[in-house]
Amino acid sequence: MRCLNATQQRFVDLAGELADVFAGRAAEHDRDNTFPYRNYDDLRESGLLALAVPEEMGGLGAGMAEILLVLERLAMGDGATALAVTMHTLPVAQWAGIWRRTGSDRLESMLRAVAEGRMIWSSVTSEMGMPNDLTDARTQAVRVPGGYLVTGRKSFGTNTAVATHCSVTARDEHADGGPLVLFCQVELDQPGVRIHQTWDTLGMRGTQSNDVEFHEVFVPDEAVGHRLPAGHLDARVLRTTWAWALPAFAAVYTGVAAGALDWTVSQLSAKGRQHDPVVQDAIGECQILLETSRALIHRHVDEVRTGRLFDVGVQEGVARCAVVKYVGANNATQVMRRLVDVVGGASYARALPFERMWRDVQAATFMPINNVTARKIVGATAAGVPVAPVSDRR
Repeated sequence: MRCLNATQQRFVDLAGELADVFAGRAAEHDRDNTFPYRNYDDLRESGLLALAVPEEMGGLGAGMAEILLVLERLAMGDGATALAVTMHTLPVAQWAGIWRRTGSDRLESMLRAVAEGRMIWSSVTSEMGMPNDLTDARTQAVRVPGGYLVTGRKSFGTNTAVATHCSVTARDEHADGGPLVLFCQVELDQPGVRIHQTWDTLGMRGTQSNDVEFHEVFVPDEAVGHRLPAGHLDARVLRTTWAWALPAFAAVYTGVAAGALDWTVSQLSAKGRQHDPVVQDAIGECQILLETSRALIHRHVDEVRTGRLFDVGVQEGVARCAVVKYVGANNATQVMRRLVDVVGGASYARALPFERMWRDVQAATFMPINNVTARKIVGATAAGVPVAPVSDRR
């Protein structure tokens, strides 16, 4: 039930070829708690690691609509790989958009490095005990000549098993005018960076989202991409992070649930149960839930493409992004719960992919923006209540 144009279908077909291969490896990485390095070899060879790089630089030139479709289709085969590659693809897409507006030589160099396979990215911003809303950080940035020394420990370092570089948030406590949150670019092999093997979770095990420690890591001034007042909602963060990350998370979890639905239909059809009204009711409800998520994602793409998302105010924009992720995440978990009714005891079998998909989807509701935070910002916005000061520098 997809209405795609020829370009979108081409990208989905490319992702589908890989997703089917990844599905055959997913159980191994889930069982052994290992990162799918072979999947990244395949992604590189197919060109999908350069999915968002402009064509004139050697990439595939995909826009937001195509990127979200690719992530969903990859997740139908292996949610962990799709989520990991999301952390690389989204920053690259953001750079491409900024480069088209500014012609930045630095961004062009980074985009070409991605196209040539010399750079893989990760976003490392989460910290235990703090909401991952990009308004503050415990990690400290201390001013030194030419830059900063960054010290702190981050959790949920998705994609750091293979990444060459990452973005890190850190707090400059002593900045003129008050504390700032810095968005820093760090090479993962530079002195002071250490990855701790902490990842042993219920689901999304193949992401290997381990802790990353930074001890007096030097970040030159030119590697600080953005500075915002601590505790503020920020217009640039809305445009470059939330507008991309939240629909992408929705797309990934929609894909995992769609993969489970496809598997369920094939299993039940093989047993001749497709004519059972109870089965049809369950399948119909799940399909409707997925289409609802896709409709919101599609609306979001249009609001970003036209710029309308950035004209309604920063808090309203963040709230609208949160709605997309919230609906996608919760619809995906509801799909899995509903399918258990017709899959039955097979949903509990480790030898079958359904239980892995069920476990992977459970991460959806607490990934940023988590359910509670999403409801609070949506509710406050609807009630006309500011949740934080706004920094509107674009």
